[in-house]
Amino acid sequence: MDRKTATIQDVARVAGVSTATVSRTLSKPSVVAPATRESVLRAVADTGYRINTLAANLRRQRTGSVIALVPNLANPFFSQIFAGMSAVLTEAGLGLLVADTQTGTDPDDRLGYHLTSGNADGLILFDGTLSRDSLNVPGRPPVLLVSEWMEDDLPSITVDNRHGAALAVNHLAGAGHRAIGFLSGPPANVLTTERLAGYHAALSALGLIAHPDWILEGDFTMDSGAAAARRWMALPDRPTALFCASDEMAVGFMGAVHRAGLSVPGDISIVGFDNIEVAQHLTPGLTTIRQPRTIIGTRSAELLLDMIAAGSLSGPSEVIEVELITRASVAPPPTPG
Repeated sequence: MDRKTATIQDVARVAGVSTATVSRTLSKPSVVAPATRESVLRAVADTGYRINTLAANLRRQRTGSVIALVPNLANPFFSQIFAGMSAVLTEAGLGLLVADTQTGTDPDDRLGYHLTSGNADGLILFDGTLSRDSLNVPGRPPVLLVSEWMEDDLPSITVDNRHGAALAVNHLAGAGHRAIGFLSGPPANVLTTERLAGYHAALSALGLIAHPDWILEGDFTMDSGAAAARRWMALPDRPTALFCASDEMAVGFMGAVHRAGLSVPGDISIVGFDNIEVAQHLTPGLTTIRQPRTIIGTRSAELLLDMIAAGSLSGPSEVIEVELITRASVAPPPTPG
């Protein structure tokens, strides 16, 4: 049989079932008896039948795509999340498109375009700095916030950032450090706010003081980490340990420290946040707070698919736990003298 011209009628004839049964098997295999399902799938393989996804989407008024909007496409943090999302969406017959919210002059306009363009059945938004009002679009598709969030009841998938900060601070304190600093992200970012709050709470519980000069500002990039290292080296009273709000900043900080002839953890111990791929390949390996990024991706896709199937803009929110990954970037504080 010519595989290029196989039809659903061909599949039905080879499988010995009706075209309705073939359609039901391919769209909702769980409702078909296992023997029938196996017979239909074998017939699909034998005939070379290909589902016309475009036509099916047109009938259902679907695009067959989900758009993920991120604030920085160059950030390696997103890679495993995208992989988890793509695996679930592909299984469901949807494609994943990725766009940067910071491309162009007005990020809110970019979001508005994607909400009204009709190019996606749902959006996964990683940028919590966008205006909540930009989501007030009649007839918009479902939107799920991931990693970052807005102060609202929008469905979201996040991690326990405060608990992650506490794990980092307690680990450093457990190594003997009493002068523990914090390298933050952008001041208005919700991740910065939560991780800074967790840092303060953990220090307070330990009876330690957060010296204002020990809180260094960054923006989640390697360059900002390197700049923070130069500020740390210029301090008359340096903290002996630093909790970095992202691994990228920790990488930049460590590089600048090494170039200045100092060492990690000899002169300063460091804990990051995220557990991006490069963390384990550094010398020394970076102790960090692991976000289970593949799980974040799969759960995000599953939750958005539920919203799309229900035709709903609302849905549950989930908080996923983090864990401490210990490597070689933490040691007891240097001996004075």
